[in-house]
Amino acid sequence: MSAVMIPKLNPELALEASIVAFNKALVAAGFSGDIETSYGSRLAIATDNSVYQTLPQAVVLPKTTDDLVILTSLAQTSSFSHIKFSPRGGGTGTNGQSLTEHVVVDLSRHMRNILELNVEQRWVRVQAGVIKDQLNAFLKPYGFFFSPDLSTSNRATIGGMINTDASGQGSLVYGKTSDHVLALKTVLIDGNVLKTHKMATFEAEHRAEQPNSIGRIYRQVLDSCRNFRPQILDKFPRLNRFLTGYDLEHVFNDDLTEFDLSRIITGSEGSLGFVVEAKLNITPIAKYKCLVNVKYDSFESALRNAPFLVAADATSVETVDSKVLNLARRDIIWHQVKDLITDVPGIDMQGLNMVEYNAEEQASIEQKIAALTARLDAAIADKADGIIGYQLTYDNVAISNIYAMRKKAVGLLGNTQGRQKPLAFAEDTAVPPENLADFILEFRALLDSHGLQYGMFGHVDAGVLHVRPALDLCDPEQEKLLRTISDQVVALTAKYGGLMWGEHGKGYRSEYGPAFFGEELFTELRKIKAAFDPRNRVNPGKICTPYNSADKLVSVDDQKRAWFDRQIPVAVKDSFDSSLNCNGNGLCFNYEESSPMCPSSKVTKDRRHSPKGRAGLMREWLRLAQNSGFDVLKHEQQLQSARSGLSTLWPRLKNTLAKRQGEEDFSHEVMAAMEGCLACKACAGQCPVKVDVPAFRSRFLQLYHSRYLRPAKDYIVGNIERTAPLLAKAPRLVNFILKRDLTAKILKKTVGYVDTPLLSVPSLTKQIGDKYRFDLAQLQQLSESQRLKTVLLVQDPFTSFYEAELVHDALSLLEKFGYSPVLLPFKPNGKPQHVKGFLRQFAHTAATAAQFLNQLQQLNIPMLGLDASLVLVYRDEYNKALADERGSFHVQLLHEWLVQQTLPPVKAAGDYALLAHCTEKTALPATEKAWQQIFSNVGMSLTPVSVGCCGMAGTYGHEAQNLENSKALFDMSWRTPVEKYGTEKVLVTGFSCRSQVKRLMGDKPRHPLQALLAAVTNG
Repeated sequence: MSAVMIPKLNPELALEASIVAFNKALVAAGFSGDIETSYGSRLAIATDNSVYQTLPQAVVLPKTTDDLVILTSLAQTSSFSHIKFSPRGGGTGTNGQSLTEHVVVDLSRHMRNILELNVEQRWVRVQAGVIKDQLNAFLKPYGFFFSPDLSTSNRATIGGMINTDASGQGSLVYGKTSDHVLALKTVLIDGNVLKTHKMATFEAEHRAEQPNSIGRIYRQVLDSCRNFRPQILDKFPRLNRFLTGYDLEHVFNDDLTEFDLSRIITGSEGSLGFVVEAKLNITPIAKYKCLVNVKYDSFESALRNAPFLVAADATSVETVDSKVLNLARRDIIWHQVKDLITDVPGIDMQGLNMVEYNAEEQASIEQKIAALTARLDAAIADKADGIIGYQLTYDNVAISNIYAMRKKAVGLLGNTQGRQKPLAFAEDTAVPPENLADFILEFRALLDSHGLQYGMFGHVDAGVLHVRPALDLCDPEQEKLLRTISDQVVALTAKYGGLMWGEHGKGYRSEYGPAFFGEELFTELRKIKAAFDPRNRVNPGKICTPYNSADKLVSVDDQKRAWFDRQIPVAVKDSFDSSLNCNGNGLCFNYEESSPMCPSSKVTKDRRHSPKGRAGLMREWLRLAQNSGFDVLKHEQQLQSARSGLSTLWPRLKNTLAKRQGEEDFSHEVMAAMEGCLACKACAGQCPVKVDVPAFRSRFLQLYHSRYLRPAKDYIVGNIERTAPLLAKAPRLVNFILKRDLTAKILKKTVGYVDTPLLSVPSLTKQIGDKYRFDLAQLQQLSESQRLKTVLLVQDPFTSFYEAELVHDALSLLEKFGYSPVLLPFKPNGKPQHVKGFLRQFAHTAATAAQFLNQLQQLNIPMLGLDASLVLVYRDEYNKALADERGSFHVQLLHEWLVQQTLPPVKAAGDYALLAHCTEKTALPATEKAWQQIFSNVGMSLTPVSVGCCGMAGTYGHEAQNLENSKALFDMSWRTPVEKYGTEKVLVTGFSCRSQVKRLMGDKPRHPLQALLAAVTNG
């Protein structure tokens, strides 16, 4: 093998023959869903938000209830009766509830339909894969919401909420999921469909007479819950939370006249069957809402003050400690909340309680707030209870932003520096609220005794606090400490009358179940499990095993992600920290179409095509490469210092031909996921742990193509900054050729390129002549006052050669505002090279551009750029590629500079809608506000519209393989606002976005600066 070529990687994890046969039989039986068995597909769901990792044999993704019936019925045949299954929803569990070495049944991709709504009776019927926020967005126009809340609400499924009996903020008032379940439809392992709802006990007794599995289930649950009623009431703690197991207490009402089998299924963690549909009650949205952020001098003060806040008739009381607050300050979310959580002068804020009030009448909420603030003012004046200040807001958007920050706390803790990361394994303890402060003091002492760092946040009104100790599980001794702490926390919660698993389920903590329930009640749980699943085939090892089964429960000692990660050298882990730091939080699964986070995940609904999926593939590739004896970092150094010459051409050609003939290589699976990435970098801004897919994607592309040939399109894109200036010398001729149908067909077939953009006519040079000519000597001679009125416009390849009118308009606008603009000579930026993994060439391009821009930096004249995707490369990729040699030059985007200037008002007013570039608004979260402020300063109105990705993303939308996804992304969130406002009123900051609108809508929208110029000119 060549010294500069990656190895072929083949994980030796072949599928069992019976799994292969089962999958074929599924298709033959009419299964309409997806069946995935590739290593990458299985790897993508081998983890959740826990510390564990288990590779399944296959992933089946049903589309209908009938698919589940086909699957379970087929599983009863003798050939497949040994196969086991685990249901999976959003994969957001923190304790491995859905992980399995068997077959995963994923209901999250296809079963996302909201089936029926009855506003009069206040209920909705949904499929299990419906996402919580998706449901609430549907219900909002009707004035309702599904009230159980949780921090992962933008990716957690209703099926997952049911199986963990989820609850969170506001649970004192709104309760938990089981309190809102009216009926369930569950497919049993034997193929029967079980429909459950509240009924008279005599009706349940009648159903128990059926001579099938359904009758058996009713008989067992009736016997267990009625005959052991006293023991159940004695053992189950009086908490706002449920102790996930099987809810023996609430199957009956108090006088045993009503029976609801759904209560057994709710909280069963998928161990009894496959929940496919749910009928849920819905709650009216309160007309009036207020949030009071109460600040404290210590976290203990915040905890001890919580009962007073609850007693003040609050709807909910949430808390975060200073560690979480400080992490939030470094995140994109902070710009949305900083004005509502301002520091108290001279006092260090160590804790925050977020107190919410809801009411149907304005007078009612104002009365409650007046009473609370009076007591808070008195406490501040008396320096009592550790209260140092408070702020309140009635603004619903502001309240939502505060809660978005609180919900992000889980992920933010994963962004702590160092190898020790806060981990989820004892993070959902629940104790009676009156015991919480003392419990936490002892909990903190426990963690302090082990010398650990940790962050805390949670629902103090319900006695639930999320505590995540920081451990490095790649250190075997610290992995042992996880077991020690788990045992100690179980004992500590018992001491204070609570539970270790108060909110996030048992999962791999199921081993603690027997000791908690006691032998008598745990035996009844096992009998119920046996009635539903006698052969332990549904999520085996979770909650309990069937009665008389010798199977074992899962354990906190089971295999963890760190077992795999510790096989990767420390230097490699540090170098690829962006992928290795992914903790499985899954914020990248965000369903919201108007969110810029990972468009490829949204459009494919494929976990591989998400930041989490790609990070997992990358870390596994690194592990396999290391185990094959391959030195990744050394190889990268060789690639950076040497060109791929003719000596590697023949081997790469042979390898490419072998690939086309079907030769397996895990690198192909990684490559497929990387090719689906739009390189928009939204993940780098929005992921709480800053997983930056484009960063490690570009590195992987370079590595991959040391073994396999590059496609022609890569060379076209990578060299566009070299070719565009040459083509622009004859734009009419080039455009004439590109417009020919024959040319389009040839480009599509040979290069895989479609809808090739046309060059600007006339060219930029023709439009401006020598008017804004760059003369370094002349600039160096400017006086200080002249420099204050001079700006330098940095060119980029897209606007200069494909949208020259925009550059001309920018120069004209700067003149209208009284400045002397100078157009800098075009210097390649390197982004196209970076996107396609030409990293050696990129480093050279970056060094050349940096040298030029650093020379200009000495002039102390502002340098401005027009396209964010290019300008941001100067700030991020240049730093990584050049390190200290990058220099100190600074290129601002036009709006970053304009918002700081005093601008003259215009007479020609106008109301416009702003659709911002996704890269821009995630890396620079103040972008939309800045443009809004600029327009306001000159007397114009600009309204930001929430949109996701337009689907173009540089050249992504021009590649034939991406065309359908590109169009689908545009339809998701862009088409509607463009149609609503029209291209005359829509202003778009991104070149790619404007190009996509023109391609799919016919007319090209303007950049905000062009609307400003028109207003200034007409005024």
